[in-house]
Amino acid sequence: MIVTVGLLAGAIALLAWGLYRNLPYGKVGIVAWLQTLVLMLPWLVVFGSLSFGIVINFAAVLFGLVFSIVAYIALGRWLRSLAVTAELPLAASGRSELEQATTEQTTAAPPTEKPSLPPEDLQAIQSIFSVDTYFATDYIPYKGGVICPGNLRGEAKAVHQQLTERLQAALPDRYRLFMVPNSEGKPMVVILPMTTEPIRSGKLQKLAAVLLAVATLGTCLETSAILQGFSLLGNPTAGLFQRSLPFALGLFGIAAVREVGHWLMAKRYRARLGPPIFLPAWQLGTFGAMTRLESFLANRSQLFDMGAAGAIAAGSVSLLLLSIGFVLSPTGQGLEVPTLFFQGSILVGTIAKLFLGQQLHSEVVMVHPLVILGWLGLIMTALNLMPAGQLDGGRIIQAIYGTKTAKRLTVITLVVLGLVAIVNPLALYWALVILLLQRDVDQPSLDEITEPDDTRAGLGLLLLFLMAATLIPMAPGLAGRLGIGG
Repeated sequence: MIVTVGLLAGAIALLAWGLYRNLPYGKVGIVAWLQTLVLMLPWLVVFGSLSFGIVINFAAVLFGLVFSIVAYIALGRWLRSLAVTAELPLAASGRSELEQATTEQTTAAPPTEKPSLPPEDLQAIQSIFSVDTYFATDYIPYKGGVICPGNLRGEAKAVHQQLTERLQAALPDRYRLFMVPNSEGKPMVVILPMTTEPIRSGKLQKLAAVLLAVATLGTCLETSAILQGFSLLGNPTAGLFQRSLPFALGLFGIAAVREVGHWLMAKRYRARLGPPIFLPAWQLGTFGAMTRLESFLANRSQLFDMGAAGAIAAGSVSLLLLSIGFVLSPTGQGLEVPTLFFQGSILVGTIAKLFLGQQLHSEVVMVHPLVILGWLGLIMTALNLMPAGQLDGGRIIQAIYGTKTAKRLTVITLVVLGLVAIVNPLALYWALVILLLQRDVDQPSLDEITEPDDTRAGLGLLLLFLMAATLIPMAPGLAGRLGIGG
């Protein structure tokens, strides 16, 4: 209750601060703030009411969420039209490591200094620019390539594609063209050699991936055993191992499905991924896996799709297993769980009420093992949808709002997890995983200026909403009104 109220107060304070910051930009700033308000409104209404024990009709919640997504898309289109008229940049959302480095080089290098690359390459690079696409005002050396400050004279996506095609025609497979925001948020071209690549996984990382996958399967087996009332660590017999194996494989399989989603999207975009590093966890069996991008993506839409694909795949499978489990839940046999168990998640508790109805009035209820499997899968998916670093949620936020917002939300997420850790040690474990292994955002895309379309932004809103609904427990008042608990 206290944590929920604190989060609501923080969200309201954030909205007020955003309005204060946007007012100097006039109508454009106000419309941008309204977009943020629409994005957060379902969270404020639903979780605010639930924290005080007020039940909102599920149909009304669904209608409000759909309305919010439609309004967000409409405001986004209005904002773009206003920005074109006002000549304001839409890409001033943050600075990646590449952007910071190029800004430092721009500041430090004298305007007359020539790039340290062959003169014929420089001449070819100069030839790709024109007054109707991008007018370069200087050429500054940077890591075997060149930074080209200048003025964008068209729509970023189209200009980036034209410049890339011209560069490939002039210097085939030798240089890669980035378009990133500078310190003022204005588009800037950076051209780097093809040899400039993200660090690839070595043999040690691949060996660690195999060992951690085996360890994760072991923790999944132990989690399965504990849920059935015994421990494999204390009594590793063949019979108990066979009883634990099906559930453990299901749990590991959900984590694997998430990685398959990432792999399929990477194959679609011809991106290279590192080996999945599975994360064992005694509490859940697994936290899922970390997957590093080992190549540059074309644009921020591809980054969004990479983050969303794994979450949608694992979340869909988990919801399906949860629903099938509720349908198969027997009345006299299965896993006996306290009905208070279903107060641990707004989403799962609501679904349980739809399927089990009056059975939740008792102190305990028998459920099919698929219910627990689906629930654990949802928790694993939701944890990876938190807006932090290179998690699925962090990539979604970075794609929609840029690196600056992604970095800030990473810090906020870690602070929230630290507060929740006071009552739930699992949050502390996950915060440490993020802090030590996944706190950094992804490298910039080749076109870091063009934002994902509004449909992707709406889908991102829905995924983050479901993440919160999975992880936030029911308020006692709401559970009582729904009849969950003896």
